[in-house]
Amino acid sequence: MQAVMPNLEWTAQGGLESPSLEVSKEQLDVALGALGWVTRCTELKELVVENTKALHALKKADEPAPVGNYSQRKEEEEKLLLRLSQQLQKLLLVLDQDKVTKNYPGGEEHQKGPRAEEGNEEEEESEDEESEEEDTEEEEDEEKLLDDPNVRECVAVGNFDAQQEGDLTFVKGEILLIHDKKEDGWWVAENSKGERGLVPRTYLAVPKEEEESQEESEEHIEVVDETADGTEIKKRTDSHWSAVRAIVENDTVEVLTTTGAVPAGFRPSMLFQLLEEGEEFRASYYLQPKLTPSQLAFKDLVWNSERNTIHPRPTRVSLIVTLCSCKMIPLPGSGVRVLSRHVRLCLFDGSRVLSNIHTVRATWLPKNPQTWTFSPRVMGILPSLLDGDCFVRSNSLSSDIGILFELGITYKCNSTGERGELSCGWAFLKLFTSSGIPIPSKMHELVLSGGTPYERGVEVDPSISRRAGSGVFQQFMSLRKQPVLLVKVKSPSVHSKDILNFLPETLVGGMCYIHLLVFYRQILGDALLKDRMSMQSTDLICNPVLATFPQLLDQPDLMDALRSAWAEKERTLKRIEKRDQEFLKSAFVLVYHDSVFPLLCSTFLPSYRWAEEEVELSRWKVIHDFLKRSQEKDGTLEYLLSSGNTHRAFDISELAYDFLGEVRENNPGE
Repeated sequence: MQAVMPNLEWTAQGGLESPSLEVSKEQLDVALGALGWVTRCTELKELVVENTKALHALKKADEPAPVGNYSQRKEEEEKLLLRLSQQLQKLLLVLDQDKVTKNYPGGEEHQKGPRAEEGNEEEEESEDEESEEEDTEEEEDEEKLLDDPNVRECVAVGNFDAQQEGDLTFVKGEILLIHDKKEDGWWVAENSKGERGLVPRTYLAVPKEEEESQEESEEHIEVVDETADGTEIKKRTDSHWSAVRAIVENDTVEVLTTTGAVPAGFRPSMLFQLLEEGEEFRASYYLQPKLTPSQLAFKDLVWNSERNTIHPRPTRVSLIVTLCSCKMIPLPGSGVRVLSRHVRLCLFDGSRVLSNIHTVRATWLPKNPQTWTFSPRVMGILPSLLDGDCFVRSNSLSSDIGILFELGITYKCNSTGERGELSCGWAFLKLFTSSGIPIPSKMHELVLSGGTPYERGVEVDPSISRRAGSGVFQQFMSLRKQPVLLVKVKSPSVHSKDILNFLPETLVGGMCYIHLLVFYRQILGDALLKDRMSMQSTDLICNPVLATFPQLLDQPDLMDALRSAWAEKERTLKRIEKRDQEFLKSAFVLVYHDSVFPLLCSTFLPSYRWAEEEVELSRWKVIHDFLKRSQEKDGTLEYLLSSGNTHRAFDISELAYDFLGEVRENNPGE
């Protein structure tokens, strides 16, 4: 007792008196109890780390019995362990604060005499010099460890409030799971609630081992916190989270959910919102050539003088994805009329859309509207909007890249007549394993999640889980009622891959019209690389095909008209003509001028509107009549010159291709 609490004197009553230190037995018991809780929390956190390492090393082959949805269940277990680690970290911080506040104030100062204070000054100076060198070495090691791609858990060393949409707000001491460590210093992180966003690297540190003393950890956190608060944070323009904000602020769907017109897991369609915001997520945007950083050449359009055509460009991702069916999709209530059922798909890395958004319309039987199917058998050419065979191309190096599927409906309220787009659930198929190996070619059964891709733990129809009992059989039956999407992923054949390599590096579309896209890219290469008088020339290029073809990608019925007209032309070609690429390109241009080009300027063709049955039928009737008369007259000239036809006025610039203008529109920041 004398070594710990000196200067104790006997009082007249025969007891001890400590005028410089007042410590009660209750305070001492509290301090010892808190120390025991800290030790227990530390032990539990070490157990969580060991279990996490064991989970990472676990493989499907190690399971004693077959396990369905193995990858998804493993990811859920990993998130559960991360949540436990975060909760233990928060508890340790609370206990540390309690130890500081409950400690007797001024104890250390009263323990030291004046001589001890004088002697300690010199010792502190020498210790400070040594600690500075050690801190410098430790900081360098921590920086290297923080940038290590294998280190995924980081602790926040300061409070951070989101500066713009897409940022993730966090508090000091919070554990974050890092998904992507970007070079610009903004990393994609996820908190314990499943919320994802961008966080600054300067606010993060590798979690300290709990064996370190409290004083050292507090000093380290204070220093890094000052650095974080004083660091300039770069502004970004790569986030597109305004669509998510529009979903959150949508009151119509909240009313429909409250009244029971739609299930609780339905949300306004995020991908439809992105399509409405601009051209950035449309196929026509990605079809245009991209300039190199020097702005002096094209990055993805290079001429091959030996073969007299453009160079094929292989990509990291080149797959064929077939939409097979959707099962157990919940139905909206009687107050909502469904105008269209469809699936939208795109490339996604967990935080950003990396490609255009492609839409495939589903078909269903009135007797079983909960089951959606694709690619129905029809007479003649299958409409491209119904074709479930899609190609996916990308050169992104992201380790988290995958395909995002969003099931949606276009609806109309019977009472108000208001139209809207709803998401009926979403699924994400990661294209590479954690070790960077592509996923195998096979059929995938993807369980749908409710909400948006930025929400976690939301069910499409929570009533299914509520009605399920606690027994094994009831749980099994409940799983069979969960909505699922069946997709088949496979690598393209050698012939298909050779064709796909002529397309842009990033593009998602239908397999039924890839040959038309290749014609466009080859004609584009002729105009920009082969036939230009000078590579420095910026003159407009008079070419109606180049100027108007991108419009067809947003009007699938006109794309089908071009497919039909080209198929009729191919039947008349001889074998030697089919081998001549120059002849095929000139024939394609003639077919284009005789089919869809006059329709783009026709006053009889109504404007394209999504999921409006009357407009779709009217457009198809005009297209069918025009193609029929064009075949009867062996061309469209006589039909166009007849007095019964009228065409809207157009400017000559509408027939000219301005590639610099296309580049400025597609790359406004460059």
